[in-house]
Amino acid sequence: MPRTDNDSWDVTESVGSTALGVAAARAAETERDQPLIEDRFAPMFVEAAGTGTWTMFSNAPLPAELVDENPDLPAWRHAMIDYMACRTAFFDDAFLAATDTGVRQVVILAAGLDARAWRLRWPVGTTVYELDQPKVLEFKSLTLRQGGAQPTSIQVDVPVDLRQDWPAALQAAGFDPSAPSAWSAEGLLPYLSARGQDLLFERIQALAASGSWIAVEAVGSDFLDPDRIGRRRALMQRYDAALAKLNQSEQRNVEDLWYLEPRTDVAAWLRGQGWEVSVSTPAQLMARYHRSVPDNVKDATPASLFVSGLRVVDALS
Repeated sequence: MPRTDNDSWDVTESVGSTALGVAAARAAETERDQPLIEDRFAPMFVEAAGTGTWTMFSNAPLPAELVDENPDLPAWRHAMIDYMACRTAFFDDAFLAATDTGVRQVVILAAGLDARAWRLRWPVGTTVYELDQPKVLEFKSLTLRQGGAQPTSIQVDVPVDLRQDWPAALQAAGFDPSAPSAWSAEGLLPYLSARGQDLLFERIQALAASGSWIAVEAVGSDFLDPDRIGRRRALMQRYDAALAKLNQSEQRNVEDLWYLEPRTDVAAWLRGQGWEVSVSTPAQLMARYHRSVPDNVKDATPASLFVSGLRVVDALS
């Protein structure tokens, strides 16, 4: 489904369905013998949503006919689950490091089916603000309530489109911009236009007091590399066809949901605004967590950079 400036979606549609894919990957990782992360709520979301393209990321055996047609499909699925597990661990660790310094306000932008407000061990008094499309948050809250889940934080839904005036909605929900905060932008930026990305960080900058933390899955320098785009598109079209065949559903291409255009370097921009920043490539991040991507499916993972930062000054001198 091509993007439009004012599009919206349910959790099984458009950008919403990508959150289900991540939840399925988290569920699959949780079921492994030595999981990197544990998310007992992820299977609840997948079960509540029913069958769809996201079920490819489960641990269920792949049909033999699909593997015969796509011999590297199991390796691709394994690599994607590993990538999502490492990405999840990166943001988990960033938030807990922030709260170790006394931060008690957490903002999860495009929260999707992230269950950190329910599964992490937050210090007493920590408020977690979750921002996303109203329908996505409604599905999430209903599923968790029906499953008897209780948040481990003071969890606050902020139902708002991030292309709208979300800072006003966040502050109306109780956020205090004078106190330090911790922020995440996970699996978000390719789904925003270049201008939308700039506006997102300008707004964060206006709300993040000195001592605030941020963690971002940013767009890498080879995001627009024509050769890589071509290889990845061919790979994903083949796998999407397999997904559609498996689920008897319409073939889709997740890259149709992205804005493929030049962007601001997030790490450089944050440094210029008074943040101390560190950057890791996907390979570096996965090596940190003792995972890797086989060469035959290396283009399956996004061309991302993992950026973390601490705001050390309030304004440029």
